[in-house]
Amino acid sequence: MASFLAPTHLLVYSALLGTQLYQTFVMTKVSYQALPRSAFTTLQKRAFPIYFQSQSLLLFMVACTVPPRGPSALLQSKWEWISFACAGATAGLNLLVYGPKTKDVMVERIHQATRDASSKLEAGTVSDGMKKLNRAFSRAHAMSIHFNLITIGATLVYGWRLAGKLNFEGAP
Repeated sequence: MASFLAPTHLLVYSALLGTQLYQTFVMTKVSYQALPRSAFTTLQKRAFPIYFQSQSLLLFMVACTVPPRGPSALLQSKWEWISFACAGATAGLNLLVYGPKTKDVMVERIHQATRDASSKLEAGTVSDGMKKLNRAFSRAHAMSIHFNLITIGATLVYGWRLAGKLNFEGAP
């Protein structure tokens, strides 16, 4: 079983970390800079639910493939189960709470902008409804960003510990 778990674990962990780093630090920045705001918003509201689902699934798969005995092997090291618990909790909060909340407020802001445009507000004026939605979006988005960074940090802590266990003695 360990001969199957170890390579599977390393590959799934690599997919998890790669997905996290690419989505967080490459795709989000590039799309923000390259797309108009409406296209960026449309992309984000579709991409981030998939990202949070993938992140959670990959975390689960990494936990299930911990060598040599699967999830029970996590309990042998305090740092490993703590990093997994932290990553799982923060990824779960983004998947179930802050990701959907951010998306919902983002969509509501688009509707509010349409309502504000039809009410012919004075140029440069922001409606009370939009101010409220902007605050709600800022809070939800900030929580989502911070939880995502905590998840990545916990994943890196686990990866550092995992890398320390690799043995290259006698390798060809």
